[in-house]
Amino acid sequence: PHPVSPTVTHVPTQTDMGGGNAQKTAVSRAKHLAKASSTKGSQLAGNAAQMTLKCTVCKQDFSCTSNAAVLKQHTDSKHPKSTLEACFPHLAGAASN
Repeated sequence: PHPVSPTVTHVPTQTDMGGGNAQKTAVSRAKHLAKASSTKGSQLAGNAAQMTLKCTVCKQDFSCTSNAAVLKQHTDSKHPKSTLEACFPHLAGAASN
């Protein structure tokens, strides 16, 4: 008589046991890939949103960080017959230098 061996209904595999270094590496790679792909993209939308100042005479856009001196230089060189206030109405009382 042969001894009765227990019937094996399920053989544990690497994925059933939570994985080893290969699985950890794959999960980490997928996580980093998802993070890296979400931060990259075009800066055109951000750049367009930053251009909030516009000359009313020639419609040239200026960055919102442009100071009054840069705007005055534009007015003097491009529109010598116009005033700073005519080109940039929002500076009507701010730039009396």
